[in-house]
Amino acid sequence: MTEKLSQARTEPEYIPGLGKHFLTPLYDVAHHVVGLRKIHQEMITLAALRDGHRVLDVGCGTGNLLRATGQRHRNVDLVGLDPDPKALARAGRKARRAGLTVRLDRGFAQELPYGDGSFDRVFSSLMLHHLDSTSKDALLAEVRRVLRPEGLLVLADAVLDDHGHDHGHGRGRRRGGMRRRMHEQLRDNVSDAVSQRIAASGFTVEPTRTMALRIGGRVGIELAHPSVSAQK
Repeated sequence: MTEKLSQARTEPEYIPGLGKHFLTPLYDVAHHVVGLRKIHQEMITLAALRDGHRVLDVGCGTGNLLRATGQRHRNVDLVGLDPDPKALARAGRKARRAGLTVRLDRGFAQELPYGDGSFDRVFSSLMLHHLDSTSKDALLAEVRRVLRPEGLLVLADAVLDDHGHDHGHGRGRRRGGMRRRMHEQLRDNVSDAVSQRIAASGFTVEPTRTMALRIGGRVGIELAHPSVSAQK
C-alpha cells in the first residue's frame, strides 16, 4: 500500500483541458462554442495525410481531433495519448460511435511510450501551454524521437502579442493554483516564441499560420519537420 501511494505521488501533475477536472464533461461544449472545429480541420488539411500513415495526437483530450481525422481519412492508424482517464473514456466512446478504431493510451507528453520513428504525423492541439518550460522542451524532444525522418509535427497553440496579451485566453486565470500556473506558462507563447522553441528542439519550422477563434483569441498552427542535421 505504501509503495503504491509513493508511486502515485511521483506521477507528473497535469492540467485538464478546462483547468479543472470537474469541468471535463463540458469540454465538448466549449470546443464547439470557441470554434475549435475549424482549427482542427485546418490542422488535418495541413497534415497532408495518406493511406497507411500512423498518426499520434499528444494530449488528445476527449478525442475531437482524432475523430475528425478518422472521419476524413479512414485508412490511417490513429493513436491518442492523454494523462486524464476521464477524457480518454469519453474519447473512446466517441470513436466507437463514429465507427472508428483508435488506440488510446494514458501517459504524459514528456515521456511518450512509443518507439523511435513510430509515427508519420504528430498532432498537438492547444496543450503546449499546459506545460512548464522544461516539460515543453521534453515534449518536443520526444516528438522528434518518435517521428519518422520524413514525418511532420502539426502543433496548434495560443498566440500572444509582443506585450504578453492573449486577447481572451488568460482571462480569469489569476485565481487558483492551476489557473495561475497556466497563465504564467502562456507567457512562453509571446510572438514567435513557440516556433523558435520548436526549431531549437531539432525541427525545421514553416512560417506560422494564425487563425482566430470564435471566442478566446488567436491560435498559431506550426508545421515542423525533423531537421536532417539534428537526426542521429
